[in-house]
This record gives sequence, C-alpha cells and structure tokens, in this order.
Amino acid sequence: MPASAPQVFSNISPEQYTTLVQKASAAGIEMKGDSGSATQFGVEVGWNYSAEKRELSIQCLNTPFFIKPEAVDAKIKGLVEQTVG
Repeated sequence: MPASAPQVFSNISPEQYTTLVQKASAAGIEMKGDSGSATQFGVEVGWNYSAEKRELSIQCLNTPFFIKPEAVDAKIKGLVEQTVG
C-alpha cells in the first residue's frame, strides 16, 4: 500500500515525546531517537521530532495489503491526542 501523508503534531514537549515513545514501544514499534523508521507486523512508520520546534511528524510508510494506511493513521492520531491531551 502507498504511504500516507505525514501527520504533524505541534506543541509536543520532550516529556510528552518520551511518553509517546514508551507507548509506541509497548505496542511493538521501537522508536529510537528523534527520527527514524520502524516496522512491526508489516506496518512501517517513520517519524521526526524537533524539540526546538516542539513538533512531531509521523507517517505511515507501508502496510500489508490487509491493513489500510488510514487505520494506522487513526491509531497514531489517537495515541498522540490521548498522550498530549
């Protein structure tokens, strides 16, 4: 499946980013560092976090044919909103 558009979240503090990384790890996505990509069960995501700008960009890069990128995007958005408030 094609990559989805990046989701950009503003006003993400370093502490909130750390919490998001921990939640992603608990879900099986190892986000190491402020930027990179990770794959779990065929779902690949990429991210870039800027502490200076307090901005996080996350993009679903690839999914297996039975998972829609929109479903992954919705999960990401929900996780960020739940963590940030």
